[in-house]
Amino acid sequence: MISTVLRTIILYIVVTVAIRLMGKRQIGDMQPNELVITLLISEIAAIPLQDTEQPMSIGLAAIFVLVFLEIVISVLAMKSFSVRKLLNGKSVVVIKNGVIDQQAMRNVRMTVVDLIEQLRGQDVFNIENVAFAVLEVNGNLSVLLKKDAQPVTASDIELDLPDDALPLPVISDGKIIYESLNALQTTPQKLYKILKHKDATPKQIFLMTLDRDGNHTIIKKGGEQKI
Repeated sequence: MISTVLRTIILYIVVTVAIRLMGKRQIGDMQPNELVITLLISEIAAIPLQDTEQPMSIGLAAIFVLVFLEIVISVLAMKSFSVRKLLNGKSVVVIKNGVIDQQAMRNVRMTVVDLIEQLRGQDVFNIENVAFAVLEVNGNLSVLLKKDAQPVTASDIELDLPDDALPLPVISDGKIIYESLNALQTTPQKLYKILKHKDATPKQIFLMTLDRDGNHTIIKKGGEQKI
């Protein structure tokens, strides 16, 4: 029993480190070679858990060999377009100048139903509004709408808007997030000054966000009450 628990803990740590070394991609964003290696790692990690007679060292060695192989392949793919194309394939234009390329869709074995579902996932419900659609190597569909179907932007109507200011969480469940304060180039003293005006302390705050312009949102603990 103790041996199984220890094996599980060790393999959990090793697999987590291995996936971390491979990068932060989500499953849906993985390239084919990354997905294959991820699946192999999970299968190899399961063997020592199911068969306690198997030495842990064999499984660990296999996992790290796969991670090393993935890193080497990634470096080669970065340096060589041919290697990247061989391993990952290439993007395919399935709609060009508003016209569906039926041959391209047959090549990637994509049906019209698949295309429409992917378009709906991009908030496009009328295929006639699409100028270009590109099926990426990770299976996602990139869409460019026709000019008359594109949403209006502030620049189109010459609207003068303030600069973008990204709000960051600076207090979470009563604790100050100093990394966010550093990113906003502000100080704890300025934070306490804002809280003083609101007659609140950090321990009373469930969530507080702040941007570089000083705009903030505060939610007290114990409910959705904003102050």
